[in-house]
Amino acid sequence: MSHPAIELVEVGPRDGLQNEPDIISTEDKLALINRMIDYGAKRLEVASFVHPKRVPQMADAEDVIAGLPDHDDVTYIGLTLNKRGIMRGLATREGGKRGIDQAGCVIVASDTFGQKNQGQTIAEGVEENRQMIRFAKAEGLRAQVMISAAFGCPFEGAVKPETVLQIAEELAAEEPEEIALADTIGVGVPQQVFDLFSKLSELLDGRIPMRCHFHDTRGTGIANAWAAYQADVRVFDASLGGLGGCPFAPNATGNIATEDLIYMMERSGIASGISLDEAIATNHWFGAKLDRKLPSLVARAA
Repeated sequence: MSHPAIELVEVGPRDGLQNEPDIISTEDKLALINRMIDYGAKRLEVASFVHPKRVPQMADAEDVIAGLPDHDDVTYIGLTLNKRGIMRGLATREGGKRGIDQAGCVIVASDTFGQKNQGQTIAEGVEENRQMIRFAKAEGLRAQVMISAAFGCPFEGAVKPETVLQIAEELAAEEPEEIALADTIGVGVPQQVFDLFSKLSELLDGRIPMRCHFHDTRGTGIANAWAAYQADVRVFDASLGGLGGCPFAPNATGNIATEDLIYMMERSGIASGISLDEAIATNHWFGAKLDRKLPSLVARAA
């Protein structure tokens, strides 16, 4: 019996690096991205368009994007938190340059976290994101959206499924390419993940693909990815080595590791298009750059 393949979105260059205390050089970021493409990554979140004082690691976003290899079969995503971010993303494409291919819009499913992260309540975020998606598409830039803190908020605690689904319904009206749910602080558990994605699937009714984004703060990230697959999610964010964390979420740790996700899926008969051996080799190369072992358990066991 064959199982539907998954698509990996490699978020290591953005989410994986944004919390690193030491600034990674533009050259090393580009070398990392090239190695990720070599191990099979076809979609990569390469930068975020945020104020450098807020996230210093992303201060060279435009320089990284200018140095990206021009592969027709690879999609580059730039994270955008507001309309200014969309405009910066569009500017990377001026003058015939490749630039980013897709804007990754973000809304937070919590008023308190949204105000700390983006200066927006949920209602303000919905309106801003609807305008962002509309504007990006009108200017020829593909756009998808992520609902962050969908499984819990570091300041308000539990997030009601109804809140997440209402946000998704309003954003679906703009027909983004994808709607993602993110467990930004790693509080979700598999049953919760299965239930929420099953309800989202019913709501979207096949019109818009779903994507998932898990952090492994409490050790449930990989189990949550499996639950999402059981709920018909086929697009998975992961970060090489399990690097990552949100500067505005206290104690948030890394994303699920690319190596751990691919190991689980491929051992379960689910193709990913990723070379696990090459991903592990890239882990060891980048770990040497950072002078420490990265969190991925599969890479540590290799």
